[in-house]
Amino acid sequence: MDLEHVRFNMIEQQIRPWDVLDETVLGLLRRVKREEYVPEAYRNMAFMDIEIPLDHGGHGETMLSPKVEARLVQELKLKPGDKVLEVGTGSGYMTALLASLAKHVHSVEIVPELKAAAEQKLAAHGFTNITLEVGDAARGWAAHAPYDAIVLTGSEPLLADAFMAQLKPGGRLIAFVGTAPAMAARRIQLIEPGVQVAQDLFETNVRMLKNAPQAEQFVF
Repeated sequence: MDLEHVRFNMIEQQIRPWDVLDETVLGLLRRVKREEYVPEAYRNMAFMDIEIPLDHGGHGETMLSPKVEARLVQELKLKPGDKVLEVGTGSGYMTALLASLAKHVHSVEIVPELKAAAEQKLAAHGFTNITLEVGDAARGWAAHAPYDAIVLTGSEPLLADAFMAQLKPGGRLIAFVGTAPAMAARRIQLIEPGVQVAQDLFETNVRMLKNAPQAEQFVF
């Protein structure tokens, strides 16, 4: 398989049509080799428009599809001085993309085996501006707040309030909000404390973060 040809097709046929037109992001997708973060058993699927299982202890974790990963990175509008929180390290691929654009990425993974595997891959690729931690960040992660940008790689039926409190003024958050099948990738910018601007970017359906806040169920 000619990997560079397949990578080119992924970018031109999947990612550009999804309104990912930022040349910095597109260049990043060429440099950071997605296949090197995909589990060996699924490596031949690295460039397909699917979510790829991560298969660690039957936890049901997956990699987001390439076009979704790319769109999230573009919409975060990262700057070289930014401090980023990633909720859900997964394979470490998104972490690598974020760290290539930001000053430092704090990434939190609830599954210890996934954190360990991602740590090895990221170290092998020379990243020194990433801190990986094991923990449950579905309701926020105050340890290193405030952040310039926050991204949740799984969905939340009800977005935890703590995340907005952990953003700097001018900071951006992207999260998948809602329940299947009515779920949207939402970008929220904190203008100043108490003042936010939200935009739904696209509809999708991704796995829910473990222990994500749930809307109250009314029983009549």
